[in-house]
Amino acid sequence: MTDNELMQLSQQLGAALKAQGATVTTAESCTGGWVAKVITDIAGSSAWFERGFVTYSNEAKEQLIGVDGATLAAHGAVSEPVVRQMAQGALNAAAASYAVSVSGIAGPDGGSADKPVGTVWFGFADNQGRVEAQLQRFDGNRDSVRRQATAFALQTLWQHFIQKT
Repeated sequence: MTDNELMQLSQQLGAALKAQGATVTTAESCTGGWVAKVITDIAGSSAWFERGFVTYSNEAKEQLIGVDGATLAAHGAVSEPVVRQMAQGALNAAAASYAVSVSGIAGPDGGSADKPVGTVWFGFADNQGRVEAQLQRFDGNRDSVRRQATAFALQTLWQHFIQKT
């Protein structure tokens, strides 16, 4: 996905959030704030973007958004239970309408047989009690994996949460 396509997606997301009077927050690990960056590239995004948490370390996940250390120890940062807790924790901490979380292995190192490079988990939560998680596997180098993860996070938030509200 090109920068222009990411911008168009962010504009679409922002227009829908603004129309609802809703806000979004992010909790990001492997994308390092890229989802928040793309969102805040849109002029006027302060009307619908609450805040972003870059929780790259496990300690940051625990301290900033309340991910349980036992969950991290049992499942690892790149897992369904962790991204669910990340999304819910960010939603609560920001008092936002929606949250998206991202945790993955962008590479080139860090992969394993169970979790190869390109493995990315996403969490989505809303203030109506919905919390969902999705696993994706992306190909390419570090930049490509992170770009694809950013696009997937925005598209899925739009299609499965914002648009259906």
